[in-house]
Amino acid sequence: MPARIRLQRHGKKNQPFYHIVVADGRAPRDGRFIEKLGTYNPLTNPATIDLNFDRAVEWVKNGAQPSDTVRHILSYKGVLLRRHLQVGVEKGAISQETADVRFNEWLQAKEAKINSKKSNVENDARNTRKARLEAEKKANETKAAAVAAKRQAAAEAAAAAKAEAEAAENAEPAAETEAPAEA
Repeated sequence: MPARIRLQRHGKKNQPFYHIVVADGRAPRDGRFIEKLGTYNPLTNPATIDLNFDRAVEWVKNGAQPSDTVRHILSYKGVLLRRHLQVGVEKGAISQETADVRFNEWLQAKEAKINSKKSNVENDARNTRKARLEAEKKANETKAAAVAAKRQAAAEAAAAAKAEAEAAENAEPAAETEAPAEA
């Protein structure tokens, strides 16, 4: 069985974290491995990939077969492109300088794309947070207005009741003084 480059799962339940390893194809998923090439954390946005680039190129060159997910990761990091360019250099189709220039151009474009995605994610999070705060302020203002109206209505009712009580007190002594005069 040839060597396989695959993921070895670590992390808690519902919080996966993977090691990218080279293992014998017959070894269990989380069992023995030949070499650890890096880590992969799919929970971050964009996913965090830490990879020993040179060793990964060497293993792919020597015939290690990546799993589907690892193939996507290696493609994302440029390992497969580097290997493709190296094959062209070995066959004499292109020079090493041309291969390096092409790879560096691709790498710069890829980093620009990743940085723009990170900034978009940060801007979206900032805008969401800002919208949430504005909605909360609006809700608080509405509640404050309702409480103020309720307090004003209660104060007016209390003032009216107090005025009625004073009027009733003033009316009772006058009724008492008038009643003996009639008798």
